Amino acid sequence: MSTGNEKTRRQRRKFTAQYRHEAARMVIDSGRTIAEVAQELGLGPQLLGRWVKAEKETMTPSTLSPDEREELKRLRKENADLRMDNEFLGKAAAFFAAKHQ
Repeated sequence: MSTGNEKTRRQRRKFTAQYRHEAARMVIDSGRTIAEVAQELGLGPQLLGRWVKAEKETMTPSTLSPDEREELKRLRKENADLRMDNEFLGKAAAFFAAKHQ
């Protein structure tokens, strides 16, 4: 018999090393925040943050020059801005298409 005080437990999910690696690389390579990627993947941000930290520790030191690093930083920002513009334009097109009918 249940007393009503028992909390239902969620079964703990297990992730493969490959999945953890790929999730962490999504954050590192895309320049998006841990919170954004965690929400997209249905993970807790703390968990993904640990994976990102572990992945960064295993990465070999970068051989990029300071100029290349600066360009990479600029390109990542530009890429993020273009993604937001694209998303906005898609929503605007859908709005006007629906309004036109």
